[in-house]
Amino acid sequence: MRSLLFETEPNAPQATRFLAKWFSVLLALSLICSLILAAFASLQYNWNWSSVFNYRNKLLGAWLTTLQISSVSLVLSSIIGALSALSSRSRFLPLRYLFRLYVEITRGTPLLVQILIYYYVIADAAHIDNRYTVGTLVLSLFSGAYLSEIFRAGIESVGSSQLLSAQAIGFDSYQTFRYIILPQALRQSLPALAGQFANLIKDSSLLSIIAISEFTLAAQEVNAATLSSFESFIPLAIGYLILTLPISYLSRYMERKVSFDT
Repeated sequence: MRSLLFETEPNAPQATRFLAKWFSVLLALSLICSLILAAFASLQYNWNWSSVFNYRNKLLGAWLTTLQISSVSLVLSSIIGALSALSSRSRFLPLRYLFRLYVEITRGTPLLVQILIYYYVIADAAHIDNRYTVGTLVLSLFSGAYLSEIFRAGIESVGSSQLLSAQAIGFDSYQTFRYIILPQALRQSLPALAGQFANLIKDSSLLSIIAISEFTLAAQEVNAATLSSFESFIPLAIGYLILTLPISYLSRYMERKVSFDT
């Protein structure tokens, strides 16, 4: 039993480490579920899942919409964040300060206000009527500002002595970035990137302000129609967990892949 409850030695058999890991995961999950169930039991709440079940297709369609918007925004925000991080280090000062202003304004103002201004002012002036396109771009720009700072911090974490060593052995700028800066910056940025990507998915719930039929709006509508709050919003929480948990696991996997002794 002790081997299942305490961290095993690195040279322990793989089967023992596997059993210890999953035994502890199931034990922790059981503890959390027991606490939640005990709290609901004390509430003496009368569940009404049948009324919400009739709206399963609506919830599934909205979940897929959230998945599509989040997936596209995740890619676009990564591109925007990388470009912004590199531009903020540019020797061309107008470009540097343009992106610094973008980062500071975006990070310093609420996403809700940005959605309203981008959709009702900027998109209207540019004659862009598709609210899904505007919502995806706003979400990408908002998350891109945060990713820009994460990338910048990762790049600047590389010590100047390593850059001088790269010059000493004849590396050009590309080789220095590819073989010295990028691996270390990526390793430093991964935990923060995973958190920001999870936030991006959850922030998509604010797109309901411009009538995008995403997951949170659908849950609110189901709640209004059935008057079953817990039954409407518990699937919402599970749906977001299904989207965010793979990002956390992928981040930890990549951390192990790019880890090295310094």
